[in-house]
Amino acid sequence: MPSTDGRTRILFLCTGNSCRSQMAEGWARHLHAESIDACSAGTSPHGLNPLAVRAMRETGADISAHTSKTIDACGPDTLDLVITVCAHAHETCPVFPGNARVLHRGFDDPPKLAAEAASDDEAMPHYRRVRDEIRAFIETLPGVLREHGIASDA
Repeated sequence: MPSTDGRTRILFLCTGNSCRSQMAEGWARHLHAESIDACSAGTSPHGLNPLAVRAMRETGADISAHTSKTIDACGPDTLDLVITVCAHAHETCPVFPGNARVLHRGFDDPPKLAAEAASDDEAMPHYRRVRDEIRAFIETLPGVLREHGIASDA
């Protein structure tokens, strides 16, 4: 069921809602705002990662106004689709009311990949790679939605 304005409601779910889910929400809003109403949340949110903001800003997709949220902040009873973007969220994903489907598309964790980086500049290649992988997935969302019978005009 699309939202009241006809757009498909998608939640991107991760553990901390600091990086991967925020990037996914940002890409969905940037690339598919006319057909997708995107939100992101965490099973245990802990703040927006500034390097994720920087990586997205480099592409013109600004997520600096995003906040780290709980699932309740995204109207769980209004969702059409939940996409888990990390293994932990996939393994601990709650049951959602209504007809929301849950799909998993995991991505590497940039902060974990960059843990040994000596500087932000040294860490950025990890963020950029994952950012670009998430974008590539988000670009396929209209087809994914049609394939799963969630939307025919996304």
